[in-house]
Amino acid sequence: MNKKIGFIGCGNMAQAMIAALVKSKLIESNQIIASNRSKNILEKMNKEYGITIASNNIEVAEKSDIVILAVKPHLYEMVMKEIKDSKTKEKIFVSIAPGKTMEFLETHLGADAKILRTMPNTPSMVSEGMTAVCPNSNIDSEELELLVKLIESFGAVEIIEEKLFDAVVAVSGSSPAYVFMFIEAMADAAVIQGMPRAQAYRFAAQAVLGSAKMVLESKSHPGELKDMVCSPGGTTIEAVAVLEEKGMRSAVIEAMRKCAQKSKGM
Repeated sequence: MNKKIGFIGCGNMAQAMIAALVKSKLIESNQIIASNRSKNILEKMNKEYGITIASNNIEVAEKSDIVILAVKPHLYEMVMKEIKDSKTKEKIFVSIAPGKTMEFLETHLGADAKILRTMPNTPSMVSEGMTAVCPNSNIDSEELELLVKLIESFGAVEIIEEKLFDAVVAVSGSSPAYVFMFIEAMADAAVIQGMPRAQAYRFAAQAVLGSAKMVLESKSHPGELKDMVCSPGGTTIEAVAVLEEKGMRSAVIEAMRKCAQKSKGM
């Protein structure tokens, strides 16, 4: 693929994306260029993956065909003002920030800019990410196909309407944190029962991984899969009854509502 990809910011999400892109062999590692406040991180990524180090954000924008804005949301306005003059009619800008609407991005990059709004998540670090994408009207079908192919190197991709982005933040962008908490809680419970902690984490994590795979591959309703495990008068239904009593569903729904609400305000 004869494209240069630039990362403005090289935090955890950008590092995950870079690692996956290099591993996929869709592009050569020297076609990736990155800038970051921490030079130590850039040197680490250069040593590990062979990417090109940029001295500043403008250099990334000028030398890249696809510019990924991988900084924190509150830095977007400043960065876009900094790189706006580097825009060309062919260059594509990719946002990975929650709460930054297409209108906001076009206001600061220009109405004629090619922009892809995305919301990835941290499982991209192990090539099991879930990323929502939404192109603006300046991106044609061929460009969108290329962008989707690049993003698929670190997980699954869904093209969605922009109005769904706050829901995506709650259901996949932030949800790994909820899942990690669930795994930790299950492991703690197993430790109480005498299981060594490392073993408890493995049992809990594999159970979550396998359960998720059953939902994706069987195409069955999660409730149906739950009922398969809950034998009449058995152990599982006892645990499920306690989770219902303690308000597990309502707690998750309310947490995700708050998450989406926060995303709207960013």
